[in-house]
Amino acid sequence: MSDPSPELPRYALYYAPRAEEALAVAASRWLGRSPDSGEARDLVPIGGISHERLSQIVADPRLYGFHGTLKPPIALVEGATERDFLEAVGTLAATERQIDVPAVALAELQDFLALVPSERCAALQDFSDRCVVEFDEFRRPAGEAELARRRAAGLTPRQEDLLLRWGYPYVLEQGRFHLTLTGRMTEPRERAVILDELRRRFVAFVGRPLAVRDLCVFRQPAPGRPFTVLARFRLGGGRRLATQVWRAA
Repeated sequence: MSDPSPELPRYALYYAPRAEEALAVAASRWLGRSPDSGEARDLVPIGGISHERLSQIVADPRLYGFHGTLKPPIALVEGATERDFLEAVGTLAATERQIDVPAVALAELQDFLALVPSERCAALQDFSDRCVVEFDEFRRPAGEAELARRRAAGLTPRQEDLLLRWGYPYVLEQGRFHLTLTGRMTEPRERAVILDELRRRFVAFVGRPLAVRDLCVFRQPAPGRPFTVLARFRLGGGRRLATQVWRAA
């Protein structure tokens, strides 16, 4: 199996709050970038953390844009077009309804920090599972280099099965919906400082409901380039709410 061309764009199905929502505003300020507008902004300083180190801490979530994963990024299989993919996403969105997560929490997941449902939300898990399965026909198979990179993390037998079947090891029952706020941090004091800062900045959202109203298609034009919102579909209507035309500039 050969690896796909590194120039192929990747597409992901994400939940992301709308740009005008308070959660999106807070996340864009924290990460220094809005995935809707593509606008970058300076990071707000944190006492005890250098600007260089803070930039490293938020680098990965900044690249991907603030989101919760429903289907991880894929390159489109040969013969499938972006238009085909968007039409299929709109069709699925029309069959779903808004998902209301009762409450979210700020959690430590391994070595990174994220917002997560306070308890398992069956409707959200079912929706994510459906996205993984129903859009697999659009997924270009992973090449050997990608498989090796995933395996380097150390996978369980079940995760290996998921990697081979769905192209990613942390899906279905092995996945946990989360909205990532940091990259990995292994130094306890540093993690404590960042955790305190996030508690302050996201206090208005912790313990409160989260309305998953849209299904978003994020697009990465090439490796290393930021993901941005290509299209946003309202659940229950499938109506396309936004398309970013500046992404190809």
